[in-house]
Amino acid sequence: MRLYSVYLRDHGREPMGDLVLVKEGFSWPAFVFTFLWALWSRMWLPAIVLFSVIALAGWGVRHLGYGEDVEGLLSLVIGLSLGLFGNDLRRNWLDHQGFQEIAVVSGKNAEEAMRRFLDNADIARDGIYP
Repeated sequence: MRLYSVYLRDHGREPMGDLVLVKEGFSWPAFVFTFLWALWSRMWLPAIVLFSVIALAGWGVRHLGYGEDVEGLLSLVIGLSLGLFGNDLRRNWLDHQGFQEIAVVSGKNAEEAMRRFLDNADIARDGIYP
């Protein structure tokens, strides 16, 4: 079972549109796709910063005369860092976008965790959150 943080924006004015789950732990999509993952997650400023860091690091390695091995190692380090801290970055971004963490749920995948959260919450009946 995986753990997911449940985030809600605007105190549930549109519960299904403003409900976001963020998985705890390592983010494989962030590790593999780096700034494209940030774009997919609608984190515009972090995506621009990540793209700039990757581009400047690659340019710096080539400009300093290091080989492709060093450039590959640097890309791996950036990817691992983002994989380790990507979900934390997403949580921080959601906080800045007006979301609030309201619960932590578990499930085999995000769909099951969302269903479990909605089953335990009385959203449909009274708009009350756990």
